[in-house]
Amino acid sequence: MHKFIILITVLFFFSCNQSKKSDYSKKNTKEVTVEKATPPSGKKLLETKCFVCHNSSTPNNERVAPPMIAIKAHYINENTSEEDFTNNFLNFVLNPTKENAVMSGAVKRFGVMPYQKFEEEDLKKIADYLYNYQIEEPSWFKEHWESKQGKSYINSGREVSDIQSNKTSEEIGLEYAMETKKTLGKNLMGAIQKKGTLHALQFCNEKAYKLTDSMATKFNASIKRVSDKPRNLNNTANTEELNIIEGYKRVVSNKEEIKPVTKQVGNKTKFYYPIITNSMCLQCHGTPNTQIKPETLKELTLLYPTDKAQGYDVNQVRGIWSIAFKN
Repeated sequence: MHKFIILITVLFFFSCNQSKKSDYSKKNTKEVTVEKATPPSGKKLLETKCFVCHNSSTPNNERVAPPMIAIKAHYINENTSEEDFTNNFLNFVLNPTKENAVMSGAVKRFGVMPYQKFEEEDLKKIADYLYNYQIEEPSWFKEHWESKQGKSYINSGREVSDIQSNKTSEEIGLEYAMETKKTLGKNLMGAIQKKGTLHALQFCNEKAYKLTDSMATKFNASIKRVSDKPRNLNNTANTEELNIIEGYKRVVSNKEEIKPVTKQVGNKTKFYYPIITNSMCLQCHGTPNTQIKPETLKELTLLYPTDKAQGYDVNQVRGIWSIAFKN
């Protein structure tokens, strides 16, 4: 099922344990400074668009794509300019093919990334973050890289501090949503990789709620995914949530910046953030009998007799995260 699997691209990535300095000479290494101001926009884009599959905490035997540090290590050396990296990054993500791939081992293991629709400006911001900032890396990566490549790699740049006590309500809510998204996405992609789309439908039907509830318990929050076109009636949006959904549809249609919506209710924060479709979503949420294969459609009818979550295209609002937590 390689065509369903997220892959080696320069775009979906995992954060990881902070790496030691490269062995390259100091003249080729950026000076490290700690930045406590607002993190760069590329960091947020990376987390919201890429971490479903490129999660640093995913065990190696459960991975569906390489960690981002592997991509950075392959694409950046002591002679790589920011312009060259950005161009190479965009060239692959905008046209992901086996011929364009630098990481042949990752292609062999995970398959080539299916085409995804990304705004070029967003990709440039992500590339800026990857090139100019340190990114986290799994504890195993340094030894793995050096044993395979016989050399060090570059993970230098500025360091972005991430202290919970300094986070805004928007940042806290977004963290809860993205961590839950990563947990669901990792398991969903693993199901697709192992047994295909039909098996993934069984996973969603049987385990998605349990995983979401486990994340709600972890964060001591209420975490829901709701929609104006629910697949499961339990995910039906209420009046307030429907208004939020309509607002996000206008934002996405007008290509405006997507920002969290928060409301204070007593001692709680109510947080909302959109769930946007990509090409992989269309396997189960696209046009029946075209993007949704007949056998998948048949299984959907059996599992969800009141299903309304079909007929989407890429880059549309399928629903929202609706999260509540104490201040």
